[in-house]
Amino acid sequence: QVQLVESGGGLVQAGDSLRLSCATSVATFTINYMGWFRQAPGKEREFVAALARNGISTLHADSMKGRFTIFRDDAKHTLYLQMNSLRPEDTAVYYCAADLRGDASVSEGSKYRYWGQGTQVTVSS
Repeated sequence: QVQLVESGGGLVQAGDSLRLSCATSVATFTINYMGWFRQAPGKEREFVAALARNGISTLHADSMKGRFTIFRDDAKHTLYLQMNSLRPEDTAVYYCAADLRGDASVSEGSKYRYWGQGTQVTVSS
Protein backbone atom coordinates (compact mmCIF):
# COMPACT_ATOMS: atom_id res chain seq x y z
CA GLN A 1 0.00 0.00 0.00
CA VAL A 2 1.28 3.44 -0.93
CA GLN A 3 -0.03 6.65 0.60
CA LEU A 4 0.24 9.84 -1.42
CA VAL A 5 -0.25 13.34 -0.02
CA GLU A 6 -0.26 16.33 -2.36
CA SER A 7 0.42 19.90 -1.38
CA GLY A 8 1.42 23.20 -2.91
CA GLY A 9 -1.75 24.27 -4.66
CA GLY A 10 -3.19 27.73 -4.32
CA LEU A 11 -4.52 30.84 -6.00
CA VAL A 12 -2.10 32.57 -8.36
CA GLN A 13 -2.23 35.01 -11.25
CA ALA A 14 -1.64 34.19 -14.89
CA GLY A 15 2.07 33.98 -15.60
CA ASP A 16 2.98 32.91 -12.07
CA SER A 17 4.64 29.67 -11.03
CA LEU A 18 3.74 26.96 -8.54
CA ARG A 19 5.44 23.79 -7.39
CA LEU A 20 3.23 20.90 -6.37
CA SER A 21 4.53 18.19 -4.09
CA CYS A 22 3.44 14.60 -3.61
CA ALA A 23 4.87 12.93 -0.52
CA THR A 24 4.93 9.13 -0.64
CA SER A 25 4.94 6.54 2.12
CA VAL A 26 7.53 4.39 0.34
CA ALA A 27 10.78 5.02 -1.48
CA THR A 28 9.99 6.73 -4.77
CA PHE A 29 12.58 4.73 -6.71
CA THR A 30 10.65 1.53 -5.94
CA ILE A 31 7.46 2.75 -7.63
CA ASN A 32 6.71 1.74 -11.22
CA TYR A 33 5.89 5.13 -12.69
CA MET A 34 4.40 8.11 -10.93
CA GLY A 35 2.30 10.72 -12.58
CA TRP A 36 0.29 13.90 -12.30
CA PHE A 37 -3.24 14.28 -13.56
CA ARG A 38 -5.71 17.12 -13.31
CA GLN A 39 -9.44 17.59 -13.47
CA ALA A 40 -11.19 20.86 -14.11
CA PRO A 41 -14.86 21.41 -13.20
CA GLY A 42 -17.13 19.70 -15.69
CA LYS A 43 -14.24 18.10 -17.55
CA GLU A 44 -12.70 14.67 -17.65
CA ARG A 45 -9.48 13.83 -15.87
CA GLU A 46 -6.48 14.84 -17.95
CA PHE A 47 -2.95 13.46 -18.04
CA VAL A 48 -0.27 15.99 -17.15
CA ALA A 49 3.06 14.20 -16.80
CA ALA A 50 4.69 10.93 -15.76
CA LEU A 51 8.07 9.85 -14.43
CA ALA A 52 9.56 6.37 -14.72
CA ARG A 53 11.06 4.36 -11.91
CA ASN A 54 14.56 5.32 -13.10
CA GLY A 55 13.80 8.92 -12.24
CA ILE A 56 15.00 10.05 -15.65
CA SER A 57 12.44 9.07 -18.29
CA THR A 58 9.56 11.51 -18.42
CA LEU A 59 6.51 12.22 -20.52
CA HIS A 60 4.64 15.50 -20.50
CA ALA A 61 1.33 16.24 -22.17
CA ASP A 62 1.83 18.29 -25.32
CA SER A 63 -0.08 21.28 -24.00
CA MET A 64 2.23 21.48 -20.99
CA LYS A 65 5.61 20.83 -22.57
CA GLY A 66 8.02 23.62 -21.82
CA ARG A 67 5.87 24.95 -18.98
CA PHE A 68 5.51 21.98 -16.61
CA THR A 69 8.26 19.69 -15.37
CA ILE A 70 7.92 16.48 -13.37
CA PHE A 71 10.77 15.37 -11.15
CA ARG A 72 11.40 13.75 -7.81
CA ASP A 73 13.64 13.86 -4.77
CA ASP A 74 14.34 10.30 -3.64
CA ALA A 75 15.85 11.43 -0.34
CA LYS A 76 12.57 13.16 0.52
CA HIS A 77 10.30 10.45 -0.98
CA THR A 78 8.59 13.22 -2.90
CA LEU A 79 7.39 13.74 -6.45
CA TYR A 80 7.10 17.30 -7.76
CA LEU A 81 5.41 19.19 -10.55
CA GLN A 82 6.97 22.53 -11.36
CA MET A 83 4.45 24.69 -13.18
CA ASN A 84 5.57 27.90 -14.89
CA SER A 85 3.75 30.47 -16.99
CA LEU A 86 0.42 29.38 -15.57
CA ARG A 87 -2.73 30.14 -17.50
CA PRO A 88 -6.37 30.37 -16.38
CA GLU A 89 -7.04 27.13 -18.28
CA ASP A 90 -4.62 25.36 -15.93
CA THR A 91 -7.16 25.78 -13.14
CA ALA A 92 -8.03 22.32 -11.83
CA VAL A 93 -7.59 19.88 -9.01
CA TYR A 94 -4.22 18.21 -9.48
CA TYR A 95 -3.75 14.60 -8.45
CA CYS A 96 -0.67 12.50 -7.88
CA ALA A 97 -0.81 8.86 -9.01
CA ALA A 98 1.57 5.98 -8.43
CA ASP A 99 2.39 2.45 -9.49
CA LEU A 100 1.36 1.85 -13.04
CA ARG A 101 -0.01 -1.62 -13.73
CA GLY A 102 1.98 -3.79 -16.13
CA ASP A 103 2.61 -2.33 -19.58
CA ALA A 104 -0.26 0.17 -19.53
CA SER A 105 0.18 3.57 -21.08
CA VAL A 106 1.46 6.15 -18.59
CA SER A 107 -1.35 8.50 -19.58
CA GLU A 108 -4.09 6.03 -18.59
CA GLY A 109 -5.20 7.17 -15.19
CA SER A 110 -7.25 4.07 -14.51
CA LYS A 111 -4.09 1.97 -14.66
CA TYR A 112 -2.47 3.54 -11.60
CA ARG A 113 -3.01 1.74 -8.32
CA TYR A 114 -2.70 4.64 -5.89
CA TRP A 115 -3.99 8.20 -5.84
CA GLY A 116 -3.64 11.21 -3.63
CA GLN A 117 -6.50 13.38 -2.44
CA GLY A 118 -5.74 16.22 -4.84
CA THR A 119 -4.70 19.84 -4.48
CA GLN A 120 -6.54 22.80 -5.97
CA VAL A 121 -4.77 25.13 -8.36
CA THR A 122 -6.61 28.29 -9.37
CA VAL A 123 -5.14 30.71 -11.90
CA SER A 124 -6.77 34.09 -12.24
CA SER A 125 -6.52 36.20 -15.38
